[in-house]
Amino acid sequence: MDFGPVLAGFSVVFEPQNLLYCLVGVTLGMLVGVLPGLGPAATIAILLPITYNIEPAAAVILLAGIFYGAQYGGTITSVLLRLPGEASTVVTVFDGHELARQGKAGSALGIAAIGSFIGGTASIILLTFIAPLVADFALEFGPAEYTMLALIGVLLVATLVNGSLVKGIAAAAAGLLLATVGSDPIVATPRFVFGSDQLADGIDFVIVAMGLFGVAEILYNLEHRLRQQPSVSSFGRALPSRIDWLASRLAILRGSIVGFVLGVLPGGGATMSSFVAYAVEKRAAKEPSRFGKGAIEGVAGPESANNAAATSSFIPLLTLGIPANATMAVLFGALLLQGIPPGPQLIVEHPDVFWGVVNSMYVGNIFLLLLSIPLIGVFVRLLKVRPGILAPLTILITMIGVYSIRNSTFDMFVVIVLGLVGYGMKKLGFEPGPLVLAFVLGKLLESSFRRSMRLFDGNILGFLQRPVSATLAGLFVLAVVVVPILRRVRRKQTV
Repeated sequence: MDFGPVLAGFSVVFEPQNLLYCLVGVTLGMLVGVLPGLGPAATIAILLPITYNIEPAAAVILLAGIFYGAQYGGTITSVLLRLPGEASTVVTVFDGHELARQGKAGSALGIAAIGSFIGGTASIILLTFIAPLVADFALEFGPAEYTMLALIGVLLVATLVNGSLVKGIAAAAAGLLLATVGSDPIVATPRFVFGSDQLADGIDFVIVAMGLFGVAEILYNLEHRLRQQPSVSSFGRALPSRIDWLASRLAILRGSIVGFVLGVLPGGGATMSSFVAYAVEKRAAKEPSRFGKGAIEGVAGPESANNAAATSSFIPLLTLGIPANATMAVLFGALLLQGIPPGPQLIVEHPDVFWGVVNSMYVGNIFLLLLSIPLIGVFVRLLKVRPGILAPLTILITMIGVYSIRNSTFDMFVVIVLGLVGYGMKKLGFEPGPLVLAFVLGKLLESSFRRSMRLFDGNILGFLQRPVSATLAGLFVLAVVVVPILRRVRRKQTV
C-alpha cells in the first residue's frame, strides 16, 4: 500500500480552515445529539446549502464531523435524562441512567467518551487499510455491477429498518418513483412533470432531504417534546474510576469490532451495532443480571460500537458509492453537489478529498474527547430552551437555505409539502430513510440498468454472464433469504 496519499491527506486536514470546519462539525454534532429528535441526517440536510461555497474537502469534513459527533452527544441525555438524543444511544439508557441515579453519571459519561474515542479511532485505522482494497476491486465495475450494487443497497436498507418490513419496502418504492420525476436520463423525455417547467430538471436532492428529514423531524419532535419537558439532573465529576476502566476495557474492544463490521453493511449502522454490542456484553458477563441495573459495560460496549460503526459506514459510501444508511445518503448528495461522485474513482481522482476526510476523523475524535467533558453542563442547559422557540428558528433557517439554492419560491413549497409527507410517514410508522436512500440510488439504478440492457442486447441473463455481477446477484438473492432471519434475531435482542 502506498502511504504517500495517506500522509498528504494529513496536510489537507491541518490546513487552518479545515481544522476549524472539523471543530465546528463535531461541536454541532454533539449539540444535535443532545437535542432529542433532530438527528445528524436532518442537520446535514439543513446545512447542505451553506456548503456550496466551501471547498469540497472542507465541506465533507464539516458534515462528517456532525455525523460522528452526534453519536456521543446523544449519550448525554440518555444518561442524565433517560431521553435518547439519537436512536443509536437508546441502549445506553438501560444502564447509563441507572448509573446516574446511583450518583455515577460522571463515570458513565466518562467511559462513554473514552469508549467512543477508542472505537472511532480503531475503526479509522481499519478503514485506512481496507478502503483502498475495496476501491481497487471496485475499479473493475461496469453498468451491470453498479445495477446489482444499487439493488442490494435499496433492498437491505428497505428491509433492515425498524418496524414493518412492508412499510420499509413501500417507502423505498416511493423513493424510486420520486427519482423518475424530471427528464429521462437516456432520451431526455419529460416524465411526471405535469406541465411544470420547475419539475423539468427533477426534484433536487437537497429539497427532498430537507423536507423529509429537516421539516418533518422538526414537526414530529415538536409535537412530542411539547408533551414531555425533561428535568435537568446533576452529573458530578465526569471521570471513570480505575475499577470502571478495568471492567470496561474488554467491552470497549468487543464493541469496536462489532461496530466496525456492522457499520460496513448497508442497513447495519450505529443503531444496530449498539444493540448487538449490548447483547454481546450481556452474554459475556459472569452476572448478566447486573445489566439494566447500572453495569458500566452496558455503556462502554454500545458507545464504542456506535462510534466505530459511524466511521466504518464511510467505506461503502466512499469506495462503492453506496450509502449504508440515511445519513450516508445525505452525505452522498453533498458529494454530488460538490461535483465529486462517490465511488471507486474517488480515491484516484480526488485523493485530497478522500484522505482528507478519512484523516480528519482522527483529529475529530480527539476534539470530541477534549470537548465532551467540559461542555456537558452547557449542553444540558440547552434542554431548557422551549421547543416553541427552537423549532420556528430551525424552520426559518431551513427555508432560507432552500430558497438560496435556486432562488425559487416553488422549491420552498415543495419542501413544505415533503415535510408534511414526512411528518405523516412518521405518524403512520413509515421511516423516511429508505425513501431518501432509494431516491439517491434511483437514478444510478435506472441509468446503469438501461445501459446494461443495451450492452446485453436486451438479454437480462447477461447479468449472470459477468463474474462480479453474477456474484452480486447471488448476494441479492441471499439477502432476500437472510434478511427475515436477521429481523427475527434483532427482535429477540431488543426484547
